[in-house]
Amino acid sequence: MLLNLLKRVCRHLCISPLALKKRFPKAVMQRIEQAIADSEQTHFGEIRFAVELNLPLLDILKKKSGQQRAVEVFSQLQVWDTEQNNGVLIYLLLADHDFEILADRGIHQHVGVQGWARISHEMEALFKQEQFEAGVLHGIAQISMLLAQHYPASDSNHNELPNAPVII
Repeated sequence: MLLNLLKRVCRHLCISPLALKKRFPKAVMQRIEQAIADSEQTHFGEIRFAVELNLPLLDILKKKSGQQRAVEVFSQLQVWDTEQNNGVLIYLLLADHDFEILADRGIHQHVGVQGWARISHEMEALFKQEQFEAGVLHGIAQISMLLAQHYPASDSNHNELPNAPVII
């Protein structure tokens, strides 16, 4: 148990900011932003993407999980604050090789745990092949199809949240 904690501390303290730039250079972040913008033309939902290099030491010592951190980011980015409760966050924590898809209750009631797990599994397969851009874009496309199915766009479609990816 202590050994696992020490390994995690090491991963978080030793990961280089270059790891973030390597996986998500500016051009990739621009393509992700454009994919979100294009996606949101087809539905009333909101998609956010956030990537975090590592956690502060205190959070690691408190054994904060990627999922717990994703919930905090979900709140900080106000993904829960959409008119139809249909915001979705894709959150990556690079030091832990972890990611989460969090969905607000409106869309979650239509998709369910199994729907999000399917998308996560597909994204994970791409991430394991070091295809981070492809994994995120695939997730956006899959989430977009679900949002379009349950919240199709109309003439009054407006953007409630920024499309720009967030580096934490």
